Amino acid sequence: MANEKQYPMTIAGKQKLEEELEHLKTVKRKEVVERIKIARSFGDLSENSEYDSAKEEQGFVEGRITTIESMLRNALIIEESGASDVVSLGKTVSFIELPDGDEEEYTIVGSAEADPFEGRISNDSPIARALLGRKVDDIVKLITPGGDMEVRIVAIKTAN
Repeated sequence: MANEKQYPMTIAGKQKLEEELEHLKTVKRKEVVERIKIARSFGDLSENSEYDSAKEEQGFVEGRITTIESMLRNALIIEESGASDVVSLGKTVSFIELPDGDEEEYTIVGSAEADPFEGRISNDSPIARALLGRKVDDIVKLITPGGDMEVRIVAIKTAN
């Protein structure tokens, strides 16, 4: 198992995954087993949609447990290092779209804790890849699904 993929994440991201894993193992697993038990009591399993649904959910839960365990086993904690004026993993970057000036702010995190709706983008995303290594006042061309745009970096700070 050499060369397993590493999952960069913040300490908070790791804790969130640990909490999700605990919930899946202690609560969700039991709920699914109970659903399967109830569905079995309905009789013929060949035409039992409740049973099929519960078994499908069980597969999802077990798959998610395996995924999280692998991510935690191969977690690479993002530590504060390097220059604070350079966009890097774990930093929050603010930029202004050119020429109209709409400002956006994103924290660059590992894929395990990315949540674009919360302003946390994966370091593997096209936007993050374009911003990594850049400094304040750099003009960067971002390639997005909505089209290309140029931005000027206005601030870089340590993520909370």
